Amino acid sequence: MFRRAFWFTAGAAAGVWATTKVNRQLKKLTPESLAAQAADKAVEAGHRLKDFALDVKAGMTQREDELNDALGLHQDPDRPDNVTALPGPRRLRAIENHQNDNRPKLSYNRNEDH
Repeated sequence: MFRRAFWFTAGAAAGVWATTKVNRQLKKLTPESLAAQAADKAVEAGHRLKDFALDVKAGMTQREDELNDALGLHQDPDRPDNVTALPGPRRLRAIENHQNDNRPKLSYNRNEDH
């Protein structure tokens, strides 16, 4: 008698557990649930992409600062942000070389090619 009652109770419990598990899975497969899961994944991907873009921007800024230090470019306080200028002597040397350039100027006439 107790053996039958035990197996009857165990079978009923297994049936309730299986029914609950199947109903949960069916609710996960409804169109609304699938749409919500897709939206959550899209938002998560957007956050990852934003974090990646911020990391890239930080790396670019760091590398730009390293290159500016290596080239001797310094931020001029009189200029707006993100505008760098050559130091004085280099800028003057470049202008002087351009003015003292006595090489003949070659012009390119596209009509001569036809």
